[in-house]
Amino acid sequence: MKLIVQIPCYNEEDALPITLSQIPKEIDGIDEVEILIIDDGSKDKTVQVAKENGVNHIVSHSRNFGLAKTFATGLKHSLSLGADIIVNLDADNQYKAQDIPKLIKPILENEADITIGARPIEKIKSFSLIKKLLQKTGSYVMRKISGADVADAPSGFRAFSAEAAKRINIFDNYTYTMETIIQAKNKGLEIKSVPIGVNDDLRPSRLVKSNFDYIKRSVFTMLRFVIIYRPFRFFMKISVVLFLLALILGGRFVYYYLTGNGTGHIQSLILCAIIFLTGVQSMFFAVIADLLAINRKLIEDVQYKIH
Repeated sequence: MKLIVQIPCYNEEDALPITLSQIPKEIDGIDEVEILIIDDGSKDKTVQVAKENGVNHIVSHSRNFGLAKTFATGLKHSLSLGADIIVNLDADNQYKAQDIPKLIKPILENEADITIGARPIEKIKSFSLIKKLLQKTGSYVMRKISGADVADAPSGFRAFSAEAAKRINIFDNYTYTMETIIQAKNKGLEIKSVPIGVNDDLRPSRLVKSNFDYIKRSVFTMLRFVIIYRPFRFFMKISVVLFLLALILGGRFVYYYLTGNGTGHIQSLILCAIIFLTGVQSMFFAVIADLLAINRKLIEDVQYKIH
């Protein structure tokens, strides 16, 4: 049983040695523990530091592609190296790497395909009250959207079985955390949250520039994933709302027409027709998007069989 700990890196020469020193060398149920560094176009000595600290595998991007693409590169390369379980760990030592055995335990015991480390949000001193609220709200919304019982949706400390990793495809350029949850649930993969510990921050987050930026990106990211993975439901809900509005406006016109005041409310009839036609268009979008989603699933099935 081989475990590969993949660590996405971008200019992490200072934090990387600390993170690497915390990774367990031996874990019950695991025969081999190897470390993979995915260098996302670093301009410092990240690669040199990784080599000096005995990292087993290093993959480098020619330029900076962002966290999501770096994560995807890690999964792909880990699978090519024969990983049975893949753990994703941030390079900034935010998460306690000593919790890796706890994180992978549900996968070893066949209780889960993916595990997500749940941070003690309330106890993290570096998180402001607003950030704690945003973290909790984001996880709540993700639970409602995905149907997965995840306690800490934005957490990047995760473990994947090889089968789960083969089924994951990352489309987003910003972050992989939300997409993997929605995608995994849609594919019938079992997700489990595991309580983990955190360390003091070594540097500010590069992914979250501000609370407003975090909210904006998260909302658009979630909306995009809903459209990608549940297009029929999304567009049909819009159609239903539009049809109800058209019915109300149409009913209003009929009422005034029957009471002898129809000529003064012709605008309601015109607006009713416009909204109704828009609802019909949304229905067509639902059907077309659903067919595209089915086609994507078929392509993903073929891709999975090729692995």
